[in-house]
Amino acid sequence: MQAQPHQGRAARFGAYLALGLVALGLVALASPGFGQTAGSVTTYHADAARSAHYVAPGLTWQAAARMRLDAGFDGRVPGHVYAQPLVWNPGNGAAARLIVVTESNDVVALDAGTGRTIWQRHLGTALPSTKFPCTNIDPVGITGTPVIDPRTGVLYLDAMIGGPGGPRQQVFGLSQANGAMLPGWPIDVRKALAARGFEFVERNQQQRAALALIGSRVFVAFGGFAGDCGWYHGIILGLDTAPPRLAAVWMARGLKGGVWAPGGISVVGQHLFFATGNTERAPTASGWDDGVSVFRETPALLRTTDPRDSFTPQNYADLDDLDLDLGGTEPVPLDMPDGAHRLLALGKDGKAYLLDRNDLGGIGGAVAVQRVAGGPIITGPAVYRLGSQTMMAFRAPKAICPEGDNKATALVGMAVSDRGMRAMWCAPVHGGGIPIVTTAGPEADPIIWFMGAEGDNRLHGFRGDTGQPVYTSGAALPGMRHFVTPVVAGGRLYVAGDGRVFAFGWGGQTASRR
Repeated sequence: MQAQPHQGRAARFGAYLALGLVALGLVALASPGFGQTAGSVTTYHADAARSAHYVAPGLTWQAAARMRLDAGFDGRVPGHVYAQPLVWNPGNGAAARLIVVTESNDVVALDAGTGRTIWQRHLGTALPSTKFPCTNIDPVGITGTPVIDPRTGVLYLDAMIGGPGGPRQQVFGLSQANGAMLPGWPIDVRKALAARGFEFVERNQQQRAALALIGSRVFVAFGGFAGDCGWYHGIILGLDTAPPRLAAVWMARGLKGGVWAPGGISVVGQHLFFATGNTERAPTASGWDDGVSVFRETPALLRTTDPRDSFTPQNYADLDDLDLDLGGTEPVPLDMPDGAHRLLALGKDGKAYLLDRNDLGGIGGAVAVQRVAGGPIITGPAVYRLGSQTMMAFRAPKAICPEGDNKATALVGMAVSDRGMRAMWCAPVHGGGIPIVTTAGPEADPIIWFMGAEGDNRLHGFRGDTGQPVYTSGAALPGMRHFVTPVVAGGRLYVAGDGRVFAFGWGGQTASRR
């Protein structure tokens, strides 16, 4: 399939304005907040801010040593799993459900206690990797983590569907009762964008990022496939859910510039924060075209020229050319002990960028910049408090540790302040998972959990204050895919692999999201 020539910037800018004017009719959007059904995990990494912080009563440093795989949990699913499972507690005494999506385009609701299948829905034909010019996923189906509306329980997700007309990206809305398709869904991404004057080439556009939600508007981000081939743009769709329709679009001005981090978009109040990959500038082009940057947007996705709404490193042209973008990790909001509102982004250049969340600073306007690794950082961070310190744990190659540079991949426990970022500890790991953090109370006994996906394939727990190991699982777990991340709810820690979800327990205590 031949890629279409891309739109001129003026034409696309006009389309942005038209969509923005439509989006101004958006009715009151509620802040996501933390007011979800007890025992539910409705979005990636526990909350809209992507903190990856779960409060798990009873899961202390000492109790972590008693963590055990539940051999009686029979969580079988059809296909490979790249997305984080979600947990939905319908209340009224009904069993909590573990929602798992697979690359075979299957959505499965498992009993969160037993692993028994409650319902299963197949959305359409998944496509083999040979149907795409480049990818490291085979087959390609549902890759990005879905989101659940906590008010209605509706599950929203994107899937790549095969058919006579070739691959189609479609966004679905499913009932939690039985997986039934809700009226007005699915939305065909190419058709919806074409109606607004935008071009979209499915064979080049992957939906890897987790979906986000503000009020009744769902946000779906797109980038490219591994290998970064073909004509595509970083795109974010804002889809109204009542009735279902495309309401807003953000598109990178330059070619490529994908929004592809596993965590995708972080949300605080009425603002979305996301990072972009490198762009492919024409030889005669000059200037910045939305690559290697962090953006702040409202639900209307109205592009502005205000430097407070974006951040770009001063050496963006070099980072662009070297494919050392900021798009491999979602920017994470931090509320500092002194009341400052910050945002931290991690780059493939091995640097941490601390930004003012209320004024991202434009080109070169970071609060603090520090090299924290000797290689590309592609991960998702976990945020927690350690006394008066704001901490972040993340996976990094050649991490810069308290004892000096580390030649291996390690988890880093980093203290963050306006004075800079400082590694407090490092713990060597083997694998490509993404960490989370649990605490026994709001701040007590932080434990960083990490699955050594495509490495040792074991679950590891480390103390959040020292990095000392508190748990390592026994036999390697099969089918763990890179970027796998655990989820905690109802006294259990779950991790999903190809064809199977595994459940770990620490003594029957109750877990809840932060």
